[in-house]
Amino acid sequence: MTTHKNPFLEPYGTPHDTVPFDRIRLEDYEEAFMEGIRRDNELIEKTVNNPERPTFDNTIINKEEDENYYDLLSRVSTVFFNLLSAETNDEMDALAQKLQPILTKHANDVRLNPQLFDRIRKVHLHHRRLTPEEQRLLDDTYEGFVRSGALLDDAGKERLRQLTEEASMLSLQFSQNLLKENKAFTLLITDKAQLDGLPQTAIDAAAEEAAANAPQSQGWLFTLDMPSYSPFMTYSTQRELRKQMYMARNTVCTHDNDENNLEICKRLINLRREIAQLLGYKTYADYVLKRRMASNTRNVYRLLNDLIDAFKPTAVKEREELKKTLPQPLPEMEGRSHTQGKKHSTPLPHREGQEESLQPWDSAFYSHKLQMKKYNIDAEMLRPYFELSKVIDGVFGLANRLYGITFKENKDIPVYHPDVKAYEVFDKDGSYLAVFYADFHPRKGKQSGAWMTEYQGQYWKKEESGGSTNVRPHVSVVMNLTKPTEDKPALLTLGEVETFLHEFGHALHGMFANTRFESMSGTNVWWDFVELPSQFMENYAIEKEFLRTFAFHYKTGEPLPDELIRRIVKSRNFMAATACLRQVSFGLLDMAYYTQREEFTADIIPFEKQAWKKAILGEQLPDTCMTVQFSHIMAGGYAAGYYSYKWAEVLEADAFSVFKKHGIFDQKTAQSFRDNILSKGGTEHPMTLYKRFRGGEPTINALLKRNGIKRKTTKA
Repeated sequence: MTTHKNPFLEPYGTPHDTVPFDRIRLEDYEEAFMEGIRRDNELIEKTVNNPERPTFDNTIINKEEDENYYDLLSRVSTVFFNLLSAETNDEMDALAQKLQPILTKHANDVRLNPQLFDRIRKVHLHHRRLTPEEQRLLDDTYEGFVRSGALLDDAGKERLRQLTEEASMLSLQFSQNLLKENKAFTLLITDKAQLDGLPQTAIDAAAEEAAANAPQSQGWLFTLDMPSYSPFMTYSTQRELRKQMYMARNTVCTHDNDENNLEICKRLINLRREIAQLLGYKTYADYVLKRRMASNTRNVYRLLNDLIDAFKPTAVKEREELKKTLPQPLPEMEGRSHTQGKKHSTPLPHREGQEESLQPWDSAFYSHKLQMKKYNIDAEMLRPYFELSKVIDGVFGLANRLYGITFKENKDIPVYHPDVKAYEVFDKDGSYLAVFYADFHPRKGKQSGAWMTEYQGQYWKKEESGGSTNVRPHVSVVMNLTKPTEDKPALLTLGEVETFLHEFGHALHGMFANTRFESMSGTNVWWDFVELPSQFMENYAIEKEFLRTFAFHYKTGEPLPDELIRRIVKSRNFMAATACLRQVSFGLLDMAYYTQREEFTADIIPFEKQAWKKAILGEQLPDTCMTVQFSHIMAGGYAAGYYSYKWAEVLEADAFSVFKKHGIFDQKTAQSFRDNILSKGGTEHPMTLYKRFRGGEPTINALLKRNGIKRKTTKA
């Protein structure tokens, strides 16, 4: 019998040194983590005991460029935590709970090591002439240690350890609770009449879901995954069932069970406030924004309030128009449905009048009716033209037209699930550029939403011969797009095409990376800049020239008709102001939590409703809660940073206006975007990079123009 060897501890022997997912066992992770920590500690000891004078080369970049150092800890961490989001199970969750405090302690041991920081401080004060990229790495390294507590006294360091270790565990618990709650709810319909209004694609998908997960019952199973939830809320005529689905999704992690996140959120808010104050900041937002383009809370609130002022009048008009679509009276919600699953029977306030009759579970349904009335277009009309394999061809083709790169699937590259496809990416000169993984569909062990990540970042590696090798990145996009059914391929909505483009924009940022240091490559940029490449790509979703390259009917091969494209473009700004206010409301909520100066003791649910009230239209329900499922700001790194989406939207609208001026496929403009933004990572200040591409600072003018909002130009 062959003895199993831990794949993390030996050369992978795979194409492009990709992760050998097919050889990894659960027990390999802990062994690799422990060995990685040991190697890390060994390198640190070697560094701090170096008798030579501290220099940039022997202190700052010895880990980044040592040809003999294999960063095992970073590699195994990347694989483990990526799969914890994309393909987890109870055993991995338990292992994460065990490992998290060990890893946090190690991170603290490094950042709070006084001998190591003393060397870094000396280099920061006295160093050789550095390149701009070297200087930024030195500054980032020094500031990273300071922001992690290196200047604190012993008591402060000990307290910081306690706070960070508790915060890391609670963030993990938050995510695990949310995944369990989202996957726990199902709505099983056994009465065919209650499928009224649903498109056949949704019905077929629900039938297959029921066959796979509830074979003992005949019926149709709906879940909180977006490909199931969104069509249900948009098309179902069954108001009571829409209410059940809405309340299920918007009350997750608020129930009296082990997955309740209310106290976890409150504790995380206080932990982060205390961490910031321990480090000398008034609030956690002040701490975060020092390393952001926005710089301070004043600029964040200026942006959010400018958007409210600009968009709210139009959003009010949109809501009034929507209310006129409602029948009077609306269907009564009484009696029990022939369904099973978690029950969410929260009593709802009922008042006379049209405004009060519009409930949140009505919005998507009646918005669809209004959209049909105004533009005669909806997601289901477009689905037949957005077959997944063709969309992939279209997205890859777009990258080819802009940048000259090509994609080739390589089935010899191991993947972690059959849904995942692995591609080799080649530059316009035919040279190897990157590995690209795409993980398309929802499943049990996968978080909801969509994201981009890396299994290997780009960097230049020194060789023993004295030369250097450009180590190319392995990037991945993870999504929850509509699944294929037994008799239909995966047919996407236009919104799902936009999601694909968004994450692909992040992927391009990673794939085009060309920096010396891995810690500064690709998407390792300030968080209010990182969404620029992704949101920029969304613009192509409604461009006729792009749609013409891939949008063909999956049965007939007919191209998407000009008339449908015209309606898509015409309806682009349908409910755009309402959508903008929704994003602004999330930004307000985020800032409300992380601008707290005193201990946060308020009840989360009522506090939430007050915090974002300025951007909310209509009545708020008493028991729904966004905070407990707001992964971005509780577990995803966007704490005090959710405004970044709107900040970056100003940038990308301004950037795309350059392409609109010169042509949306203009290769000269695309090359400038690649050279000045996509390839530079975090090597320079993001505004410096942006101005080099654009020729000046952005304004919100392009965003307002795109959304049909008339207002004078304002600086971002």
